[in-house]
Amino acid sequence: MSAPAREIDFGPDPVARARKAVVAASLGNALEWFDIIVYAFMAPVISKLFFPELGDPLGLIITFGLFGVSYLIRPLGAIVIGAYGDTHGRKSALTLTIALMTLGVGLMAVAPTYAMVGVAAPILIVISRLTQGFSAGGEFGSATAFMTENSADRKAFYASWQVATQGGSMFLAALAGFLLNTVVAPETLLAWAWRLPFIFGMLIGPVGLWIRIHMDDTPEFAQAEKAASPLGTTFTHHMPRVLTAAACVGVATMSVYLITYLPTFAQKNLGLPPWSGYAGAIVAGLIALIGSPFVGHLADRIGQTKIMLTAAAIGLVVAYPMFALLTSAPSVTTLIAAEIIIGTLMAAYFAPLPSLLAQMFPVEIRTTGMSLAYNIGVTLLGGFAPTILAWLVGYNLQAPSFYYMAVAILSIVGLLVARRVYDQP
Repeated sequence: MSAPAREIDFGPDPVARARKAVVAASLGNALEWFDIIVYAFMAPVISKLFFPELGDPLGLIITFGLFGVSYLIRPLGAIVIGAYGDTHGRKSALTLTIALMTLGVGLMAVAPTYAMVGVAAPILIVISRLTQGFSAGGEFGSATAFMTENSADRKAFYASWQVATQGGSMFLAALAGFLLNTVVAPETLLAWAWRLPFIFGMLIGPVGLWIRIHMDDTPEFAQAEKAASPLGTTFTHHMPRVLTAAACVGVATMSVYLITYLPTFAQKNLGLPPWSGYAGAIVAGLIALIGSPFVGHLADRIGQTKIMLTAAAIGLVVAYPMFALLTSAPSVTTLIAAEIIIGTLMAAYFAPLPSLLAQMFPVEIRTTGMSLAYNIGVTLLGGFAPTILAWLVGYNLQAPSFYYMAVAILSIVGLLVARRVYDQP
């Protein structure tokens, strides 16, 4: 990894600077993930309102398919916004991503349904998902670089707040799903109440935008040499790193999307009440919110790959028996227990990941490299998981465990390569 020519000056109060950077980056990250998770949680409702003529299960598969469509454009967002962040600064990239994210969430909040405008309704959903996907493509790399490059040490701890805010978003989205399915009458939910979580998410945007505008750029970026072509340099010299890092993303992204899929799985395939999956996701979100900073602190002490390899190995071992129990004796208790296990594995594996990826790329191409790696991994291994699982469970209810195990094996291979070839701790 390239090193700066001189010591980085983090200002008179580096701790305060690092904390402000965490707040600025976390708000946009929270908005991104709140929108993603709410859409997945609201999939049964969205299916009825925007694809009423298709019915179940095709309407649900199409709804999750649109969820996956946003991931097809993520690599493009990673390329464009990542290169923009390496050329014009992390702050500029973060300001752009949160503005686009707010627009995407706003489109979901006000989108007319099929009954109102016919086929124009799903077209608006596609536009919303593509806008969200493009902005999300640049968010992870820009936000992670912003967090790690504003601190001289404790980089894994500060970067772990990426995952903590995702846990917070999961908690809020699951709480919204739980309340909408227990307090609100079904006809009210279908009439207008389903929009409330998206309206709430839309309100986060202006706050995050204001905070990001008033932050300085990172000292590491300001004092580093700039690449003439960050994208060209990445593709020419660093693609093996990108692909290795993408493999490392696997268990992290699959854990998130498995949790977001389980409420639908519980309702449609296990015959459990609609609120049951949200209850477990609330707990899983809290585990990620509270546990991720502790895991990040531990990663600063012993290294990221030790923790991540352990979490991936445990996930590989427990996935099948966990789903065997859940599908053979479905109950709210076993569902919540499964989501708690997945949430714990998510926090343990995901929390060290942002700092690991940041270490794998030099400053001059860091946002491009991380954005590409993360979004390739998320697109191939996580983004279409709910769609694939919604189709596969029609043939075998154990499909989610097999999918998780395959991703865990790939991630273990990626981590071993990162550790032995790229000398990651």
